[in-house]
Amino acid sequence: VQLQASGGGFVQTGGSLRLTCAGSGILFRNNHMGWYRQTPGKERALVALLSMGGSSTYIDAVRGRFTISRDNSKNTVLLEMNSLKPEDTAVYYCRANAPSGTSYWGQGTQVTVSS
Repeated sequence: VQLQASGGGFVQTGGSLRLTCAGSGILFRNNHMGWYRQTPGKERALVALLSMGGSSTYIDAVRGRFTISRDNSKNTVLLEMNSLKPEDTAVYYCRANAPSGTSYWGQGTQVTVSS
């Protein structure tokens, strides 16, 4: 199983980025998918969740600005990030959670938002 996150970069405040998590050896539609982020010295924290059934959950800090979605035909999970703020700067990770409890992490992708 491999999860590959991509799409990070450097943007100015108010800009947008789209992160993509691509999976191999795993079907994302059979898992609950999440995006997390981590800054230096802090623990990795949840940003958005997408259930197998398609319901989404966001932390307050990103609700209304970020959108998590899944493309079953490509076996990818996206995180559309709009109106980015400097406090969104972090390494972003995708995670797949199987109903059995097994979880898989992708490698991180750096997002940097300049003020």
